[in-house]
Amino acid sequence: MTEGTLAIYAPLAWFGPGRTVRDAAVVLSGGEVVFAGPAGEAPGAERIIELDGFLMPAAADRHVHIGSLDPAMVLAGGVTAVRDMGWSADEIFSLADASEMPTFNGPLIRAAGPMITTKGGYPLTAGGAPDGTGVEVTEDPQDAIEVVHDLARRGAAHVKVALNIDDGPTVSDATLAAIVQTAQELDLPVAAHAQGRGQVERALGAGVDELAHTPWTDRLSDATLEALARTLRFVSTLDIRSYGRDTPEIRTALDNLRRFAQAGGRVHYGTDMGHGRIPLGIHGRELVLMREAGLAAEQVLGTLIRSPLEPGTPADMIGVAGDPFDSLEALSELVLVVRGGRVVAATDSGAPS
Repeated sequence: MTEGTLAIYAPLAWFGPGRTVRDAAVVLSGGEVVFAGPAGEAPGAERIIELDGFLMPAAADRHVHIGSLDPAMVLAGGVTAVRDMGWSADEIFSLADASEMPTFNGPLIRAAGPMITTKGGYPLTAGGAPDGTGVEVTEDPQDAIEVVHDLARRGAAHVKVALNIDDGPTVSDATLAAIVQTAQELDLPVAAHAQGRGQVERALGAGVDELAHTPWTDRLSDATLEALARTLRFVSTLDIRSYGRDTPEIRTALDNLRRFAQAGGRVHYGTDMGHGRIPLGIHGRELVLMREAGLAAEQVLGTLIRSPLEPGTPADMIGVAGDPFDSLEALSELVLVVRGGRVVAATDSGAPS
């Protein structure tokens, strides 16, 4: 028995794609998983949780604005890691640093800092956008190169560029190319907010790594979606186009996502939490919409997690009352949240003994 270990037993667990286990156990030590498998093979542990529910990896939300949220509530809602997609550099990078500490009461934060835009461009034109959420560059590509280097020095984990022609001017093609090339030389993925006719195609041509939203303004051609599927990924952000209603935007987004996934495109769960009326924590409606777009239940779960549960991975997991394979909305019924091996939220059915 190893000192400081915690074992969680569950009648049913999903450790990651292709790994559903009955009578399962996960053993944690030092913030990492040291065992994940059948309960009968689990090593001894100092503390034990007998979970009355379904055990699985915790959620990672790849599109949030954590600066406008209570990190503790996000964590209690089952999200143990987030990517912040646009906030003041002076605030977000220090918060991201703090999130690395084991005592931080919130999710692990990876941040872009302010999104890169041009003079008078989005998000500077967005009503209510907090100061510092965008950084202007001139039409001189060297200016953009210097901004990317500055963001990297300050701790950016990725770069976001605004290509929103519906709400103002956008950076030139030369500047966009300089942003992408410089970021990729620094091993920083590039996400684009592509909104308005022709902007997805510009992002594709420039070689960005990700669209920060499933495209919703235009129905993309099959050829474009097939090209996108070969080279980049979508972050879902579906329900922010509908808030549970049927809207033209959600119908367009679902159609684009369906054909993108059919072409083999990679999808990540993201909600735009912190912008609009998205609830804190795991958003069941977002998952249901991905299922509506044609993703199988296990594919949807795969978009949601940061990593599988296996030896050496972060000890981040959740317990839910129901089986998500029967209903994805079961993920809204949390009974246990663990981040870095620390139990941060538990009901009676998920409390340590």
